[in-house]
Amino acid sequence: MFLKSFETKQMLEAILESIDEGIHAVNSEGITIFYNQVAAKHDGVEMEEVLGKHVLEVFPSLNKQTSTLLKVIETGNTIYQQSQTYKNSKGQLIDTVNTTLPIKVGNNVVGAVEIAKDFTKVKQLSQKLLELQEKMNGLQSRPISTSGAKYEWDHFVTACEEIKDLKRLAKKAATSTSPVMVYGETGTGKELMVQAIHNGSIRKDGPFIAQNCSSLPESLLESILFGTKKGSYTGAVDRAGLFELAHGGTLFLDEIHTMPLDFQAKLLRVLEDGIIRRVGGVDSYSVDVRVIVAMNEHPYICMEKKQLRTDLYYRLNVFFLEIPPLRKRTEDIPLLIHHFIQKYNYNFGKLVIHIDEKVISLLESHSWPGNVRELEHVIEYAMNMVENEDTITIHHLPSFIKDKVPAEKVVMKSFREVVEKTEKDLIQQALQKTSGNVLKASEILELPRQTLQYKMKKYKIH
Repeated sequence: MFLKSFETKQMLEAILESIDEGIHAVNSEGITIFYNQVAAKHDGVEMEEVLGKHVLEVFPSLNKQTSTLLKVIETGNTIYQQSQTYKNSKGQLIDTVNTTLPIKVGNNVVGAVEIAKDFTKVKQLSQKLLELQEKMNGLQSRPISTSGAKYEWDHFVTACEEIKDLKRLAKKAATSTSPVMVYGETGTGKELMVQAIHNGSIRKDGPFIAQNCSSLPESLLESILFGTKKGSYTGAVDRAGLFELAHGGTLFLDEIHTMPLDFQAKLLRVLEDGIIRRVGGVDSYSVDVRVIVAMNEHPYICMEKKQLRTDLYYRLNVFFLEIPPLRKRTEDIPLLIHHFIQKYNYNFGKLVIHIDEKVISLLESHSWPGNVRELEHVIEYAMNMVENEDTITIHHLPSFIKDKVPAEKVVMKSFREVVEKTEKDLIQQALQKTSGNVLKASEILELPRQTLQYKMKKYKIH
């Protein structure tokens, strides 16, 4: 019994060590009973320095009020996705999002466990983006740079009537102030259309700011979109969010269905009244922002899967633009190919003026799961492979496309294979005709009975 418990304990510890998140568990007295390597890396300490010691002894900057582990032990309530910024023992500024849960036996709290996900790099990149946007908005003498949107209607190349109708609807959306929802698979050109809408609107001289909402926790998304107030948490500074930076322009939120549902409610309030409040602040700001959102999964499916609030959907779905995948508009493929050839002739300083018809046929037969973006990357690769030539041929294409080229030679079967297959077929037909009677079958085939039995064994005919 003891051996099994010991093996189970070892297995559990091995599983917890393999998780790519910091895990810190304490007993009811605040003594650390489990602390994995990821957590030690966050805190800049060794595991041995923490195990078996009180949490306040190891982390003197904490107290009973600020330690989430001790607070959960005291209250017995879970703390979800608490954003935390702190300096570890090496002086590095660490940003984590923590969930702290009570460990209960029956109704008694016997400890607490904290799971911490490191978002330091994500936050650093987000802050750099915000700083860049602030600088861009300060360059009043360069309105094109401050906009951030480079695509116009002419960039949306098409020969497809469905896409032409879609462009006409999008142009009407551009003249309006109403929200726009764009749906399309990855790589269909959602942001290209959104930028064209911005540049076709009265906000074209204002900022255009895009934010992908995928995989960002609620606390980090809130600070990015609404900004932060100095002192709201350790390391927080006064910083404008994307809604403030997009004032007078357009804010494009991509993959909106990946937002936590609670945050979708906060976004809905902002869309209704145009008022935002920075994280940790008390002052409210009125913003004039046109919001355009995009999704790579149909909103009806997202609502069924509880990924998208229905009230947010109905608020945003004034103009609904659905971009069909490339496999459903194959007439666009030759046009897009030549468009991308012209683009990379200019970028790479080349002079490609032809493309082999076999290449066009091959590309038209491809299913394009990555849509227009995948097609562009294939042409970009081919243009890199072209040296002192003016024509793209099969051998310039990436291998995953070339592998689909059918072999031109016919594979011939050997004489013995043909004879053996014929013999086997004739024997099976004779046996079927005689209901399995070997003697009668041998008479039909004009073979000695022993020879027929030998061949039946050879071909495994029963």
